[in-house]
Parts: sequence; C-alpha cells; structure tokens
Amino acid sequence: MKKILLSTLLAATLISCKKEAEKTDDNTTVVNDSTAKPTPDPAPITASLKALSPQQTTDFLQTKNDTLYVTNFFATWCGPCVREIPHFKDKIAELKGQPVKITFISLDSKKVWNSEVPAFVDKQDIRNNTILLDGDELDQTFFKNNFKEWKGDAIPFTYMRKGEKTDEYLGMMTSDLLNSKINSFIK
Repeated sequence: MKKILLSTLLAATLISCKKEAEKTDDNTTVVNDSTAKPTPDPAPITASLKALSPQQTTDFLQTKNDTLYVTNFFATWCGPCVREIPHFKDKIAELKGQPVKITFISLDSKKVWNSEVPAFVDKQDIRNNTILLDGDELDQTFFKNNFKEWKGDAIPFTYMRKGEKTDEYLGMMTSDLLNSKINSFIK
C-alpha cells in the first residue's frame, strides 16, 4: 500500500513538472516549461541620484548669477520636511521655464542612499530635483562657510541665492511664505 502511494505521489510530481504544449489560435504550438522561472518585467529606468561632497555642495551653494537658486535641505525621516515638499513642487511647476532652480538636498545617512531615499524621492516625485549629501560628513566649517545663521542643528532649512542676495529660513515653509520669499527675488 505504501509503495502504491509513494509511486502515485512521485508520478504526480513528475507529471506536474513536465513540459506542456499549448495550441494557440493560429494553430502554432507553444511549449511551456512549468519548472522555468517566469521572466520578470523590466524595472522602469530611473535617473540615479547624484551625490555631492561637502566641497561640491559649497561650490553649488555659492553659484552667483541671474538665476534664483532655492535649495531645501531635508531628510526622509523629517515630518516637517515631508509636509513642505508639495509647496516646493507647486513652485517648480509654476516657474518652469523661468530662471529659477529648486533643489532638494537629502541629508540622510549614506547607508540609506540606495534604499529609503530613492523610494522616498520617487514617492514624492522629486527625483530629478534631489541631490544626496551625507549629513554625517558635515562639520561646523561647512555651515560657517555657507550660511550666516544655520548651524546645521535642525531641518528643514531653505537657502536662496540670486547673485549676491541670499535668504535663509530654518523651519517648515508654508506655501504663502515660500511664495513671498521667491517673489522678493524675482520681482
């Protein structure tokens, strides 16, 4: 009895793993291998996130020309940062084609650059406007050389520059405040 059960079980296993032929509507035969792994759909191609060193970030922040540079420092774990992102996204859409460049700089730790940060910026739809900067590499010299007020002790932080004129704001931006600050540079 045990031999019959084992033989039946083995036969059923072998039959389920055999190649199966299917006929299609145009009378061609397609062979399916039930043991073959399905081919996954290709992942969508996305732009990789650019990482800057503290010195490269300093060079970026000190760009002086007729473009308004709005730079928002954030982290994926920062609630106020997340809440203000839609205001910046609205301005990106509104000011498209004008000499205004809005950039998000993620201060997240390098260990989450390939996991949490890409997922976050994709969810927020800000990948094309985001730069990575390892917040663990920043020291007081970085803050002293780039900002009048910000010491790096809290985020979100927004820095604006157009030519020689600058503006610093520590804390969450409301839509009205962001509009007011940007308008003071472009009008």
